Amino acid sequence: MREYLLTLCITAAVTYLLTGPVRKFAIVAGAMPEIRARDVHREPTPRLGGIAMFFGLCAGLLVADHLTNLNEVFAKSNEPRALLSGAALIWLIGVLDDKFEIDALIKLGGQMIAAGVMVVQGLTILWLPIPGVGNVALTQWQGTLLTVALVVITINAVNFVDGLDGLAAGMVCIAAAAFFLYSYRIWYSYGIEAAAPATLFAAILMGMCLGFLPHNMHPARIFMGDSGSMLIGLVLAAGAISITGQLDPDALGLYVGSERAAVHATVPVYIPLLLPLTIIAVPAADLVLAIVRRTWRGQSPFAADRGHLHHRLLEIGHSHSRAVLIMYFWSALIGFGALAYSVNSASMWIVLGVVFLSAVGLVLLLLPRFTPRVPVWAQRFVPPRYRLLRRAAAAAAAGEAEEPREVHEAPERAPVPAGVAGVNGATAIGARSRFLDRR
Repeated sequence: MREYLLTLCITAAVTYLLTGPVRKFAIVAGAMPEIRARDVHREPTPRLGGIAMFFGLCAGLLVADHLTNLNEVFAKSNEPRALLSGAALIWLIGVLDDKFEIDALIKLGGQMIAAGVMVVQGLTILWLPIPGVGNVALTQWQGTLLTVALVVITINAVNFVDGLDGLAAGMVCIAAAAFFLYSYRIWYSYGIEAAAPATLFAAILMGMCLGFLPHNMHPARIFMGDSGSMLIGLVLAAGAISITGQLDPDALGLYVGSERAAVHATVPVYIPLLLPLTIIAVPAADLVLAIVRRTWRGQSPFAADRGHLHHRLLEIGHSHSRAVLIMYFWSALIGFGALAYSVNSASMWIVLGVVFLSAVGLVLLLLPRFTPRVPVWAQRFVPPRYRLLRRAAAAAAAGEAEEPREVHEAPERAPVPAGVAGVNGATAIGARSRFLDRR
């Protein structure tokens, strides 16, 4: 565990320290596109944050190669090299897109080629456990097609959700944390060395996201761009492929009499590893809804719009930061809920906890739709917009209506001139209107 944590910290530190110089390079290189109709930020912001994330990935793999225990991952498996090859290719395509805005079909082709490069070097799905059928071995073509499909879906799911400051990096970091806990459990508890590469990929992915998040939180100083979103999507997919399609259920020792029964016993184990359906269920749902919405309108599935889930949250009335936190909440609920179910699928408390937290999430989603009436004694514990005026509250408590003359007797504030500094940090363009002093 200490070596994984060291790799995570080194990756985060390199990513964090390089993001500042990369931001200056992006400004000089002109990688600051104009604000589009679907964007939510108000000022041109540099991209190319994926450059720092890629070098963080390289630093993490380099450090892990020189550690005593993690060195065996490089000696016994070719998967780290396959990941680095595919990541370099997808990162290069993303950098070109951030600078020159290449066509969507070209990006799709590059994603498929990057997945094919990883397949050629051994990072592919070999078999799948199917409930009611058993352990199904895949042919070379079947494994290749399934691997490419999983990589492309995951990359585009992460790319689609990258619409708010800190959203994609935070959601992928949560997914990587859940994936790391599970793969480490497989590697440490069951002693299965095949889970070590996936554990390493998850630790490096967490470091990449944690190192970039301080620069990307609202208001963001730099965006990761397609060079970063496609990169972290590929790393996330590589971890899923490494352990889902290459880990033999026989090694888990969960057989209870027959192959079908063994597959049923290992189904909870494989639930957290189906990343597009569980751990990144929110980006995947956003991806499916976007494709259906655009196809229904007669548009290309890759045509950009303002109909994503995070855009809907802003339209409901949530602030930028609250919308991001709500998306974090749902990602953590799905990812860690599936992780808990894989540990103990027979516990009813896990199901009840997930149901309760889902209800809490629904309340948070609908919070801007209503303004509750807060009692007088509880007003100091709620945000200011839910508080009643003191006079009105006192009148309501006494059962009397507030007289309208009291409003006219209140003195008026002097208007604040435009451009005057030091008044709540005001930088208004025009003079402020007169507000009544209701105190």
